[in-house]
Amino acid sequence: MDIAQLSDRIIKGDRRALSRAITLIESGRADHRLQAGELMEAVKGHGEAIRIGLSGTPGVGKSTFIEAFGSMLTAQGLRVAVLAVDPSSARSGGSILGDKTRMEKLSRDPNAFIRPSPSQSHLGGVARRTREAVAVCEAAGFDVVLIETVGVGQSETVVAEMSDLFILLLAPAGGDELQGVKRGIMEMADMILVNKADGDLKAAATRTCSDYAGALRLLRKRPQDPEGFPKAMMVSAQQEEGLKSAWEEMTALTEWRRENGHFAARREAQARYWFNEEVKQGLLAQLETPEAKAALEQAAEDVAEGRATPTNAARELLERLKG
Repeated sequence: MDIAQLSDRIIKGDRRALSRAITLIESGRADHRLQAGELMEAVKGHGEAIRIGLSGTPGVGKSTFIEAFGSMLTAQGLRVAVLAVDPSSARSGGSILGDKTRMEKLSRDPNAFIRPSPSQSHLGGVARRTREAVAVCEAAGFDVVLIETVGVGQSETVVAEMSDLFILLLAPAGGDELQGVKRGIMEMADMILVNKADGDLKAAATRTCSDYAGALRLLRKRPQDPEGFPKAMMVSAQQEEGLKSAWEEMTALTEWRRENGHFAARREAQARYWFNEEVKQGLLAQLETPEAKAALEQAAEDVAEGRATPTNAARELLERLKG
C-alpha cells in the first residue's frame, strides 16, 4: 500500500481512502501496524475537529440521538464523522456492526461518514485503535467526530481520554437511576443529556434531569469548567427537540476552554496517556511470542502444583524475559 498516496487522498477528503485507512489502522498484522504508523505521521497536523465522546446505558437511544444530532449538524454545513463501537462476542470475537442500519438517514448524508468498529477485547467499549481513526477523520476535513461507545461500564471512561467533550446520555427513570451510573463516569461527564423527553416520559425526564443537576452540583469543581458546567439538559431525539440548545452549550464550553488554555492542555495530557498505553500494550505483546507463552505455561503449572509461589514465579519469569 502506497502510504504517501493514501494520506494525500485522505487529506483531499476521499471517503474511500478514509475507509481503507481505518481498516489498516484496525489491523493487528505487524506489517500493517508499521504502515499505520507511517500513515499517522503523514496526516499529523492536518485538520482539527471537535471530538465528542458519547456514552450511555444500552437502550437509551444513542443511535437515534446520533442520527438526529448529526443530521442537525450537517444541515448547518458541518461535516460529521461517527465512529460507532459495537460489542464483540467473547466466544467468537465477531460483531454485528449494525449501526449504519440504525442510522439510515445519516448514512445517506453526503456530509456524514459512519464507521462501525468491533470493540474486540478492549475494556471500556472503545476499540483500541479508535483514537487513531479519530485523527484520520480530522485529517479528512471533518468538523465534528462523534465516538459512540458500547455502554456504561467500569472502564468506559477511556473514551474521555480521546474526546474534547464527554457526553453522558440517559433515559428518564425512577429514583434508583442515580445508583445505576458510576460516580467516575459522572465526574468525567461534561454534559448529561436526558433523552426521550417527550410524550408520557416528559414529566419523568424533567425529574431525572433535576436529580442529575443536583448531583452534579455536589461534585468537586473542575478547573476546566466555566460557571454552570457540567450541566444536565433534556433532549428528545425522536422529536428533535433540545438538540440545538445542547450543541450551543457544547460549542460555548469548547470555546471557553480554548480561550483559557484548557483545550490544548487536555490534548497534550491525552497524548501522554496514549503514549503510556502504547508502551504497556507493547510490553504485553511480548508475552504473546511462542517462547514467552511456553515459559508462562510452565510457570503457571509450577504455581498450580505448589512448586512455586505466584510472587516468586512471576518475578523469575519477568527476569527471564528481560534477559
